[in-house]
Amino acid sequence: MAKNTKIRAQRIEENKDKRPRAVARYIRISPFKVRVVLDLIRGKSYNQAVAILENVSKAGAEPIIKVVKSAAANAEHNLGMNAQDLYVAECYADQGPTLKRMTPMSKGRGYRILKRTSHITVVLDAMSK
Repeated sequence: MAKNTKIRAQRIEENKDKRPRAVARYIRISPFKVRVVLDLIRGKSYNQAVAILENVSKAGAEPIIKVVKSAAANAEHNLGMNAQDLYVAECYADQGPTLKRMTPMSKGRGYRILKRTSHITVVLDAMSK
């Protein structure tokens, strides 16, 4: 039994993605708003992506720039890569848990307000020369 567990763990480790990544979870902004900004930086180099995010006037740009810089720091510290050689290979925003709130309406009714959260993931990769 333990042998199969070790073999399975070894197989998972071999197939694991070695690219640097960073994930920001439970960010209090709707994933629909975040995806608009992620579409701007997908496939761009690290320097170009940071420059775009610093100049775009969207609320989703602030948490995304933190995630991109964190992924670059992970690449430099953990994998010994140079930040100048990186590009945004993958970036996506998944929906996190939704906070449900009520607003009072006439005749004793209450309408639901959905406060959505996001999980933002950025995966960088080295540019092939």
